[in-house]
Amino acid sequence: MKFYMCVIFALLASSVSAQSPVVITPRAPLKQDVYQELPLGAITPKGWLREMLIKQKNGATGRLDELYPLVMGKRNGWLGGDGDQWERGPYWIDGLLPLAYILKDKELIAKVKPWIEWTINSQQSDGYFGPSRDYGPEPGVQRDNSRDWWPKMVMLKVLKQYYMATGDKRVVNLLTNYFHYQLKELPSKPLNHWTFWAQQRGADNLMVVYWLYNITGDKSLLQLAELLHRQTYDFTNAFLHTNVLSTMGSLHGVNLAQGMKEPIIYYQQHTEPQYADAFKRGLADLTRFDGMAHGLFGGDEMLHGNNPTQGSELCTAVEMMFTLESALAITGDVNYADRLEKIAFNALPSQTTEDYMARQYFQQANQVMLTRNNGHNFDVNHNGTDLCYGLLTGYPCCTSNMHQGWPKFTQNLWYATADKGLAALLYSASEVNAMVADGKKITIKEETNYPFEEAVRFTISFEQKNAQAIFPFHLRVPNWCNMATIKVNGEPLQQGKGGEIVKLNRKWKNGDKVELILPMHIFKNTWYENSVSVERGPIVYALKIGEREKQVQNTKDPIAYGSNYIEVLPTTPWNYGLPELPSKNLDERFVIAKTANLATYPWNQENAPVRLKTQAVRIASWQLYNDMAGPLPYSVIYNEGVAKQKEEEILLIPYGCTKLRISQFPVVGR
Repeated sequence: MKFYMCVIFALLASSVSAQSPVVITPRAPLKQDVYQELPLGAITPKGWLREMLIKQKNGATGRLDELYPLVMGKRNGWLGGDGDQWERGPYWIDGLLPLAYILKDKELIAKVKPWIEWTINSQQSDGYFGPSRDYGPEPGVQRDNSRDWWPKMVMLKVLKQYYMATGDKRVVNLLTNYFHYQLKELPSKPLNHWTFWAQQRGADNLMVVYWLYNITGDKSLLQLAELLHRQTYDFTNAFLHTNVLSTMGSLHGVNLAQGMKEPIIYYQQHTEPQYADAFKRGLADLTRFDGMAHGLFGGDEMLHGNNPTQGSELCTAVEMMFTLESALAITGDVNYADRLEKIAFNALPSQTTEDYMARQYFQQANQVMLTRNNGHNFDVNHNGTDLCYGLLTGYPCCTSNMHQGWPKFTQNLWYATADKGLAALLYSASEVNAMVADGKKITIKEETNYPFEEAVRFTISFEQKNAQAIFPFHLRVPNWCNMATIKVNGEPLQQGKGGEIVKLNRKWKNGDKVELILPMHIFKNTWYENSVSVERGPIVYALKIGEREKQVQNTKDPIAYGSNYIEVLPTTPWNYGLPELPSKNLDERFVIAKTANLATYPWNQENAPVRLKTQAVRIASWQLYNDMAGPLPYSVIYNEGVAKQKEEEILLIPYGCTKLRISQFPVVGR
């Protein structure tokens, strides 16, 4: 009763101390970021993206306290209980909170509030906040790391988002006190004092320090930033001067996805080229040595190369997205937006079920059978459950962390610009409310079926009916687009080359319409063993394989991996190779079929909005191995002495619509 009375009084206090959230702009000496985050709730998703958020609300994101009560129930340490005080509770709220405020959903906001209120009220006189009992993930299990820096880093992100939604000044007070505590304690208890997680993931701490400095101007925060940078794993040196990304087992996959943004975050305080170059080099080498067609990399759990049967963790997908979102705002680099969309439109939707009640721990770029099998060639094997869809299969960190992907993607569709305009750098149907120019309030409605169609349409509306304003409107042209066309009020205005951001700086009036046309063409990329992926726009196209789902009642270890899970078995052949593809004019080798109307939920086989037909060849020697696609045949141009093989028609659908697939095809000689 005492706890809930505290929550009620705190809620009343928050309503008094809150203010309207605003755009936080950089303060000297920090770099003037190209783009700034809008207040949480300023962007409203529409179309299929809104449907994804609704499915999260009705699925595991909105109900995880019911589905996973052992950890997310009232005994959680972040609610004052004797249960889990580690990362899992904050992970969940890190996705649930933005979902709640983006949807403006009172029920979800009410579910978030007790976590926020307990956290704010937990701050002690020395500045520490959070659980202080020595308990682990399961209630009553003791361990001596209650003050580990790492779980607090996740809650720092939560509190930042809460402030961006509400303007609650108590967040500023809590963070100020905590960061003073860190500045005092870190010299004797560095980031790796309790565990190595904080040392690898210190960028999350650092970015909130800079964010708070931009609000308060407290110079001690810049001292803390330097200290955090020194104690965090040196990704700058690792990327520029070592072979860490070409060495299997060198880094933990999620640590890498989450921590590798440290150089670009630190670049805000030190704009020396080495920090921006390190992030760019790291991303390029990660693709070269470990990358796969879906935009992620082999890390199951340690870095594990680029064989398309290696696993990539769901936590990696959402953390890599957040890293790219952070880098995009700081630099405005189109490459980061391209990579972000590739993960969001391919890897992310394929790794969760349509009802958002189950997920895979690992996914494979070439994934032909999902069964409980201990023979998968993964660095870590959780009793064979890693590929099965379930609430707890593999490991529960992804159960807790998967929720941030779509809400944060939504939050980064639009940005405020340093030149007092607006930028649309990621594309999806949405509506944004913001201020431009000299403080005029506007709404821009974005209508599109992107990434499945080529046109993105914008309608500008002012709060005052007859208002006008001069401001720049930034539009990204992806690298895969050779030449974009931009129309204003139906008239062609200009073109934009792939890889650039077009700025339309003009006087805008109520009702103005902008249309961005991004012509899509089919192209290929080359991967492991010279295999090729087939791509169109930001979408990777994968072989459509017949899928038979099998519900399995788990009587073996239901507490660890859930009471049930889903296996998926193939019902059609999968061992196809593609005849050699030309370097240009690939459209001639494929027949493109589009559905007349986009389904509200497009990410399954039945609703696939775009399908490609082409010719392929069965490779008899390519067979199952430990319930996986066996060793990938090396792509050859000529098969001397081998009779020409019969070609068959195959169907390719968007990667995100598949559970089983081949997305990296061997090339067979003609």
